[in-house]
Amino acid sequence: MGSAAELAAAALMLLGYPALMLAALVPSVTAFAAAAAVTYLADHYLHRRSSYLVNRLSKVRAGLSIRFLIRQLLLILLLARLALADDLIYYGAIACFIAFYGLQAPHGALVTLIRNRRRMPVATRNVDLASRIRIPDAPARGLLSRSAEKMLHLDLAAVVGILVSAATESAVAGFVGIGVTIALSSLYVLALMPYVRGRKTPPNAETVLAAVDDWLAGYRPETVLYFSGSKDSAYQVNMWLETMEQLDSKPLIILRERAILNNMAPTTVPVICVPGGVHLMNMDLSTVRVALYAANVGKNIHLLRVPTMKHVFIGHGDSDKLASVNPFSKVYDEVWTAGRAGRDRYAIADVGVRDDDIVEVGRPQLAPIQTWQGVPEGPRGGAADGHSPTVLYAPTWEGWDGNPGNTSIVLAGENIVRQLVQADPPVRVLYKPHPFTGTVSKEAGAAHRRIVALVEQAAAERVTDARFKPDAAAQAQAKAELTRIEARLAELSGKAGDKGDEAEATRDGLVDVAKHEEIGRLRNEWNDAYWRSFPTWEHRVITGAEPRLYDCFNVSDAMVSDISSVVSDFIASGKPYAVTDSAELGVEEFKRQNTAVRAAVILSNGAAELGGLLDAVRDPSADPLAGDRKELKRYLLGPDEPTSLVQFNTAVAGLALKAETRNAGQESPAAAGAVDEVEGAEEAEEVELAVVPGQRVTAAEDSDDVTA
Repeated sequence: MGSAAELAAAALMLLGYPALMLAALVPSVTAFAAAAAVTYLADHYLHRRSSYLVNRLSKVRAGLSIRFLIRQLLLILLLARLALADDLIYYGAIACFIAFYGLQAPHGALVTLIRNRRRMPVATRNVDLASRIRIPDAPARGLLSRSAEKMLHLDLAAVVGILVSAATESAVAGFVGIGVTIALSSLYVLALMPYVRGRKTPPNAETVLAAVDDWLAGYRPETVLYFSGSKDSAYQVNMWLETMEQLDSKPLIILRERAILNNMAPTTVPVICVPGGVHLMNMDLSTVRVALYAANVGKNIHLLRVPTMKHVFIGHGDSDKLASVNPFSKVYDEVWTAGRAGRDRYAIADVGVRDDDIVEVGRPQLAPIQTWQGVPEGPRGGAADGHSPTVLYAPTWEGWDGNPGNTSIVLAGENIVRQLVQADPPVRVLYKPHPFTGTVSKEAGAAHRRIVALVEQAAAERVTDARFKPDAAAQAQAKAELTRIEARLAELSGKAGDKGDEAEATRDGLVDVAKHEEIGRLRNEWNDAYWRSFPTWEHRVITGAEPRLYDCFNVSDAMVSDISSVVSDFIASGKPYAVTDSAELGVEEFKRQNTAVRAAVILSNGAAELGGLLDAVRDPSADPLAGDRKELKRYLLGPDEPTSLVQFNTAVAGLALKAETRNAGQESPAAAGAVDEVEGAEEAEEVELAVVPGQRVTAAEDSDDVTA
């Protein structure tokens, strides 16, 4: 149900209808009015909360329209039981509800038509279409937002008026209410009609696509990031946005699903969302030389078929998972991995990817992670000096398959946190759980709550410990900074987030670069102020998007986690880390199966080995795995110099050159063959020479290649 309030509202709504029937049969106007009010309010509340229950009721023939119709029929029954069946108000009520439902059809049709016509064949961000085509304003938000619910609630005036008439035996109030309901419903329909014709409708698909091609001809993109997936996979494209912004060549992002576009983070890179396969294949991408793919999906074929560009699989992470060696990867011209480990995975998997098609480019996304410089010199047992080491516990979630090796939180989490908060000399604990923790396993959810309680209790006890003294003035200043920064961020992002419908968002989707840069700067300032807003010795539970995981890496001296990309990313810091063998495979087997733990302190579920991690943090000379971590970092992520971004840009430039060489080689034989064909012709210039195969097709051509 989502919450106790939703459960209560659902119960009231479901019990309200039997109460309405009972009140109608008794009959009792007062009881009927009370029950009707409860059903109206509960229904409205659940819709505002997008409750799971009301979304499923339509599947069992108890949808929104049916619920309103039942209430109106029960009102007619009440009038009959009150011996008003021969009164004019009785017939007026019947006529009103019939007319009211007669208006539902044109209202629903208009809303659907407007939404369909304002759905662009190609939706964009940072693409200037407004100067090329006219895209009118969307209807007022109140007209289309929750339109069915609003239209049905217009019966409220009639229902109230009829109940007043039933109670007072005067038809005046009833007919006034009926008049208001019919008038408002008619006005709602009339208000929608202008948006289905004339200048208030967006241009047709052919005009929009021509404008996009005109923009492409002027922009001349060179490197494309192509992505298709579900709305939950938007993070896979988001992780590449900053890298795309820093490319030396002209970047373009092509998406295939509107849900991805709506969930994509802000960027300065031009973005084109092309849901239709035929529209994509007819798009002029003749200047693109390199196409980057972040996921292996069926819709990749729509761009892979273009021979004038080179195709590269870059993925969305680097781990020992089977997805990292998908046999589908052999369709690309090259596969780019972070370091040598990725190359070795393909060699071991033997899935058809040739070694000379693999290029090591590092992980540009890990640039924000700072390299460890060791715990500052000075005493580490106190807190006033600010030198207590910080240990981050960042377990992953339980997963879908119930494998005990997925997460440490159930079997080991409390043992880990208890030992950390009781450590002597003291350490600070940051607990940042995976946002999905507890969504599948009740045991994981319960363990999470117990760990939160442990951390919060330890934090409260530390406040009363004389060894730990806060700097109240500095923290107050930092909190004031947070308030100021958050207010400015809300001001900047509030208006930008109100993009209207798809047509308006496409028209107005040009990023304000200055605002974008200010938001980035403010987020960095927010992160700095956040860590200064509480004592450096205070234990902390961190949930939500901010501060980000990488920010937690940077303020920590060590981490405890599970097998996931979190460990692979943390290795970039060079800091000591521990990984829990929750499935109890044994140290050697655990390391054999998981490359990323080869330089980790391996913990059992009892976490008895945690002392080794703390010793390494407090005294670098007591860190036997330091050399292993350095070697593993290079193996997994590549060398520190040149930087990953430089390596990535070099790889893009090299592959673009290969594409140019290939295209030039195709053009020369084609031109020579064309000249041979026109020998003896009176005017050779009238004959069109063969050119490099393009990607433009008609709607019927290559229909077998176009997938849903």
